Amino acid sequence: MILNHLMGLYTHPKQEWQTIERNHEATKSSLSHVLLIALIPAICSYIATAHIGWNPGAGELLYLTSKSAMFMSVGMYFGLIGGVMALAYLAYWMGKTFDANPTFTQALELAAYTATPLFMVGLAALYPVLWFIMVVGLAGLAYSVYLLYAGVPIIMNIPEEKGFIYASSVVTAGLVLLVALMASSVILWSMGFGPMLQ
Repeated sequence: MILNHLMGLYTHPKQEWQTIERNHEATKSSLSHVLLIALIPAICSYIATAHIGWNPGAGELLYLTSKSAMFMSVGMYFGLIGGVMALAYLAYWMGKTFDANPTFTQALELAAYTATPLFMVGLAALYPVLWFIMVVGLAGLAYSVYLLYAGVPIIMNIPEEKGFIYASSVVTAGLVLLVALMASSVILWSMGFGPMLQ
């Protein structure tokens, strides 16, 4: 039940958004989806950094200590969940500007299911070669943006013209959140919480 929209978002996204809009599951269903899907990049990055080794493109493979890899994976997990919740709140807050008047559940559904392709990109960490992860990451980002543009008019019940501007605003807010997460990582690394190599 938690992952019941996963295949539909990849095979027929607009129809799946309409199904999501018709059903409007409880907030706990969208939250459960996020909590489960966010495990993919966290677990895969732990396996890759502690056991497979990272290939930055030149030189030998890099391995993190198990403790350091675990710390980074747990931080990534909570950062991803926090990012989705923040994006949901921003979508909810911006809704009034676009005469959408969504509930927080609708905004959370939009954020949770839009983030799904980005979280699925975490599987690419199991082949930890930098160029491969970048290509797969860009594809996941592009599909997430497409899902957002397709889903906003349907979930928020607004015309497509307003939906395009609304979605563009949410994308901008999402990019700001992404930069904030990256900046937080750099700050934490500079405070001594950075990765430790084996």
